Amino acid sequence: MVLEESPNAFLDKTILPRYLALPQPIDKVQATYIWIDGTGEGLRSKTRTLSFVPTSPSELPEWNYDGSSTGQSTGMNSDCYLTPRAIYNDPFLLGNNKLVICDAYDFQHKPLATNHRNSCNQAMTAAADQHPWFGIEQEYTLLDMEGRPFGWPKNGYPGPQGPYYCGVGANKAYAREIVEAHYRACLYAGINVAGTNSEVLPGQWEYQVGPCEGISIGDQLWASRYILHRIAEEFGVCVTYDPKPVAGDWNGSGAHCNFSTKAMREENGIIHIEQAIDKLSKQHLRHIKAYDPRGGKDNERRLTGAHETSSIHDFSAGVANRGCSIRIPRQVADDKRGYLEDRRPSANADPYSVAEAIIRTVCLNE
Repeated sequence: MVLEESPNAFLDKTILPRYLALPQPIDKVQATYIWIDGTGEGLRSKTRTLSFVPTSPSELPEWNYDGSSTGQSTGMNSDCYLTPRAIYNDPFLLGNNKLVICDAYDFQHKPLATNHRNSCNQAMTAAADQHPWFGIEQEYTLLDMEGRPFGWPKNGYPGPQGPYYCGVGANKAYAREIVEAHYRACLYAGINVAGTNSEVLPGQWEYQVGPCEGISIGDQLWASRYILHRIAEEFGVCVTYDPKPVAGDWNGSGAHCNFSTKAMREENGIIHIEQAIDKLSKQHLRHIKAYDPRGGKDNERRLTGAHETSSIHDFSAGVANRGCSIRIPRQVADDKRGYLEDRRPSANADPYSVAEAIIRTVCLNE
């Protein structure tokens, strides 16, 4: 990979800090509004100036944008609306500046097709007394500007999988700088990142967000994705959440979802975990449709029954079995309480859709 293939690589990175070091007026705050576009997986953002330091999203004004340029409206009636839902410290502009996660509405203030937060929040409200916790293991692959996995040779392939998972060394781990920068930036922002590691495919990494209660899992995961794209942008590298970024005998990328209720976390919670798995087994197709932006079409390439996946066509569950739809971690089986891991969501899944499907099946018995 030659970084000069990226236009960003030509910029002198030493200049920007001179301007960011300029004193910022105490009555001016930059708020970057972030939302999901018409693809259901792409992110957009724009920044406005506030005259106060917000402490709650309810204090922030609604804003509009050109939905015809994001695949969410027509040019004849292009205005869409952003409603702030969560705020985080801005790791790029620092100071009192904020990142703002928003959901999007049409000109009649009805949720847009890719606004899955709205219905997810309704489900979370209905199940709030069960105190649902989520943790998502977000896998992703770094690419060069020509679409090759970062670090792969221009002609041919790297050595086979084996030494890359949690690997150390220049011939095993690629672009660790991006990973470490992202980790620290998320912690600064206030995102509950639990950890990170390199993955099985060379150039593939993972980080974990959680535990988060209720709707915050979606807010935090989307914010973390935005931060990752922004950091990789500065390095002249691209990020893909494609569930099968390289065809053939290579691992895909998932967003395994760890889930529990208060009852599961208490003594003999394994009974409630097993009941949840039984409910999930009866709604397999419903969940497959919710677990990638194209209703299962993306996951077809990944959920083959190989490369640590279950078959997309069958539901299965087991203890410590990474080839199952639902895995019960060994420690959970030993402790007889804890959580389950749903291994079916794809890396590009909307966490709001994933969390809502689980809540409606397990907690609301729909």
